[in-house]
Amino acid sequence: MTNHSSDDTCGLRQAATRFSLVYWGGVFIFLSILWGLAGTGPIESGMGKLLLYASCPVVTAGLSALLFRVHERSLAEHPSENSLPLLVGVSFILSLAAAPAWATLGHLIEAVYRWPQVAVLDWKEFGYDTAYGASLFFAWSCLLITLVFGFELSDRARRLAAVREEALSAQMRALRYQVNPHFLFNTLNSIAGLIEEGSVTQAERMVLSLSTFLRTTLSLDPMHDVSLEDELSLQEEYLGIERERFSDRLVFSIDMPDEVRAALVPSLILQPLIENAIKHGVGAMRGPVGITLHAHRNGTRLHLWVENDAPLPDAQGSRPPGMGVGLRNVAERLRTRFGEEGQFSAGFIAPGRYRAAIDLPWRRA
Repeated sequence: MTNHSSDDTCGLRQAATRFSLVYWGGVFIFLSILWGLAGTGPIESGMGKLLLYASCPVVTAGLSALLFRVHERSLAEHPSENSLPLLVGVSFILSLAAAPAWATLGHLIEAVYRWPQVAVLDWKEFGYDTAYGASLFFAWSCLLITLVFGFELSDRARRLAAVREEALSAQMRALRYQVNPHFLFNTLNSIAGLIEEGSVTQAERMVLSLSTFLRTTLSLDPMHDVSLEDELSLQEEYLGIERERFSDRLVFSIDMPDEVRAALVPSLILQPLIENAIKHGVGAMRGPVGITLHAHRNGTRLHLWVENDAPLPDAQGSRPPGMGVGLRNVAERLRTRFGEEGQFSAGFIAPGRYRAAIDLPWRRA
């Protein structure tokens, strides 16, 4: 078929051949049983009938080749669905054309078996055999058409799945590669400030940490999961940058059992949560600010959350931490990857204490 790969076309033809043998074998066995019930000796007439029905796969192979050719030409000009009436009509005509030849072959086989007696051609019986043969060939042709469209639907489903997978991958890459400009600008400004102050060594460490972090994040496959242990190692590069900026005001701690460290998580899923905690916690308050990463397993679920000190809105109505670009990015990544199985929430859990939480299926590395 024109819209099938060569492997699909070969598979379709092989399936049609196997189906033809099964179809005609089933017809022969079924009719042999009926002849036996009707009083005709199935053994006596079996060889002649076997020769007659052995010719049927050859006839249907020719019918299949013609139908394939008609379908190919139809696909070149019209959608696949539009070829169905044409294929049914052609199948009916070809069945009517093949039936008299098949009935003639049956009469010749009968004449050979009756030799030296003369087999008189009974036109009424010949007409019955022709109509019977036409019905068998037309039934086969309809089954073949069903097989053809079944292969096409399967091929479409595969191509649609491939397109969806590619679209999902592109969406995940777009979400993963959205770098927060606020983080980059602040980091670069901090580097520039350190250089102006003469803290060249500190500025160099910050540049190296930033380079390592960006190189690592851009090289990771967004569709590839990592262990929570490896995800924490990636976050150490990011925290190294932020510690250079905020010195001893950033207090980061981890609360999780060792078994949870082997859990699989989407790569860099924690970075926006930690970044949000630093931006709205350390960056918005004076003095030390505590940030804690919690993780634990609850049956088939993995719960991750980042808590941090954060200022409440003041009387002038300063906006409290909320669902910014980074957190919306996390929520969208979870929804895209896990559907309803991935959940995200964020908000104040107490005055001055903010939490961003992830809930996803438990999977072990």
